[in-house]
Amino acid sequence: MNRISRTLGLCVLLTIGVSRGVCQAEAKPPQPVETDLFVSGQEGYRSYRIPSLLTTKDGTLLAICEGRKNSGSDTGDIDLMVRRSTDQGKTWSQQAVIWDDENNTCGNPCPVVDRDTGTIWLLMTWNSGKQSERGIEPGYGTDSRRVFVTSSQDDGVTWDAPREITTDVKEEEWTWYATGPGSGIQIEHGPHKGRMVIACDHKLPTDESEEFRSHVIYSDDHGATWQLGGAAPEPGVNECEVVELTEDRLMLNMRNYDRSIKARQIAFSDDGGDTWYGQRHDKSLVEPRCQASIRRYCWPEGGQPGVILFANPAHPTKRENMTLRASFDDGETWPVAQELYGGSSAYSSLAVLDDGRIGCLYEADGYGRICLAICDPERLLGDKDNR
Repeated sequence: MNRISRTLGLCVLLTIGVSRGVCQAEAKPPQPVETDLFVSGQEGYRSYRIPSLLTTKDGTLLAICEGRKNSGSDTGDIDLMVRRSTDQGKTWSQQAVIWDDENNTCGNPCPVVDRDTGTIWLLMTWNSGKQSERGIEPGYGTDSRRVFVTSSQDDGVTWDAPREITTDVKEEEWTWYATGPGSGIQIEHGPHKGRMVIACDHKLPTDESEEFRSHVIYSDDHGATWQLGGAAPEPGVNECEVVELTEDRLMLNMRNYDRSIKARQIAFSDDGGDTWYGQRHDKSLVEPRCQASIRRYCWPEGGQPGVILFANPAHPTKRENMTLRASFDDGETWPVAQELYGGSSAYSSLAVLDDGRIGCLYEADGYGRICLAICDPERLLGDKDNR
C-alpha cells in the first residue's frame, strides 16, 4: 500500500471512530515510539534547540535543529544540524552540519518540500553572534537580522551554499526577523496550487517599543525566487505555522503575547497568503506563550472529513505537557488529544511519515534533549472518557 492510500485509510478510520465514539482498531494501538535525536552536551554542542521535522518526497525523515556551541542562549555561535532516517525513524544517521558561519548565529530552520521536483528548500536566518535580539538593527546591514535559503536535491545528504534573500522578503524598517520555526507547506489545491509558503515573524519599531508581528513569504517558481506575502492584521503574535484548509483557504496559527487570553491566535487567507483577516484567539488551544506546530494529516475523502494535527505544550503558564490534538472540521474544534510527555517540553514540529504514522519532534526536560515521538494515528482517539 502506498503512502497516499495508507494515509487516506487511516484518516477514514480516525473519523469513523470519532463519529461513533469508539476506536475501530482491532487491537489497542501501541504507545508512541520515542527516540532522543539531539542531547545537550553531546557531539560538541552545549545545547540543541528549535526542532524541525520533514518527510521528503522519497519518504526520508529529516530532523533539523540548531546546535548551540557554547550555551543555551539564542545568541552566539549557533549552527544548523541535520540527522536522516531512511527507514521510518528506526535508525538515524550521525548528525551533520548544514550551515556553520564561524562564531555567528545561523538558525530558525524552516524547510519545505517541492512535491513537483523533490527539492528540499530550507529557509533560515543569520545575525552576528555578538548581537542579541534586542540589539538587532533595522535594515539589511551587518547588525541586522538577515534571511537565507539553501536547498538539497539528494534528500538532505548535501546542501547548496546558503543564498541571501533578505531584500526580497524583509521590509527595511523591521528589526528582528525569524523564519518558522517548524516547517512550511506547498499549497495542494486551488489557484495557488504549487506555491510554497513559509510562516515567519518580525518586529516593527514603534514610538514606545517594538511590535511583534506574524507574516508569510512564498515562492511561485519552485524556489528560484522568494517574495514577501501578507502579515496578520493585529500585533502581539510572532512564531507561527501555516496550514491549508478546504475551499482554497490558509490558516496561520500563531504564538500569542496577549496574556489576557492564554491561548493561540489564528488568522485566515483566501488568496494564498497575500492578505490575512479574521484574527482571533482559539481558546481551545491553550498555551504558555510558546511555539507550536500544525500540520494537515489528510484531506476529506469518501464522505469523511479531513484531519489536521496540532502539537504544543498544553498548559496556560508552563512549558510542559506536550500534547497532540486532532481536528476534523478545519480547526474549528479539537475534539481529541493525546499527551505525549507530561514533563518539561517546549518547541515542536509535526510531520506525516511515509507509512501514515505521525511524527512529533519536540524539546524536552528543560531543553536538555530533542525527542522524536512516532505515533499511530488511531491512538489519538484515546479513551472516550477523556474526550
